[in-house]
Amino acid sequence: MKYTILVIDDDKNICEIVKECMDEECYDFDIAYDGETGLQMLKSKSYHLVILDVMLPGINGYHVLDKIRQTSTIPVLMFTAKSENKDKVRGLKSGADDYFTKPFCIEELSARMESLIRRYTVLNEHGTEDEDFIYLKDMVINTKEHKVFVREKEVYLTAKEFDLLYFLASNHGRIFTKIQLYNQIWDNDEGFDTNNFMSFISKLRKKIESNSQFVYIQNIRGLGYRINTEVLIK
Repeated sequence: MKYTILVIDDDKNICEIVKECMDEECYDFDIAYDGETGLQMLKSKSYHLVILDVMLPGINGYHVLDKIRQTSTIPVLMFTAKSENKDKVRGLKSGADDYFTKPFCIEELSARMESLIRRYTVLNEHGTEDEDFIYLKDMVINTKEHKVFVREKEVYLTAKEFDLLYFLASNHGRIFTKIQLYNQIWDNDEGFDTNNFMSFISKLRKKIESNSQFVYIQNIRGLGYRINTEVLIK
């Protein structure tokens, strides 16, 4: 199976390097050299991953990311020459699933792409009707279509936000430490930062709990996080 990837970057040399260095048997690449074109391409075709540059002509990458997150949970890997931590934090808080700095190692880029695509496609695999849904009080998690509904209204989550919610909900109230959750969603703990992770959790909770009377994700002091057992439907 070939995976389709959209690269939104005005640096033509970078785009060609990415295309030439990746396995053509595994990936099909489309390229947009500005944000508006990239958004139009996303409307007309399905992709497994978006590689998005921050510095674009016209609307910048953060604005493009905001537009993507209004309708899609597709994994987005931010691609930029900026290496400051504040820029990485801004990208992740805006809904990026990973952040990559130029110049880059092509092997590491390939590994990160594979990880994001694998997680996204696994959570979208076909299953039986019952397996496609997780039901909580006021909430339905559609694991097949990668969607979440709270009180019948769709809540737009990033790929990693969805992964975390799905992981907690499918473990029926089991408590996980911050490191365990980070390892599960990001594959390793090398980039773990407590403040960034707690900010990530806070943003996710705000999205899913603003339209409901229930607390879905509980912080068990001194232990970690779990899905609230009170929202489980027996």
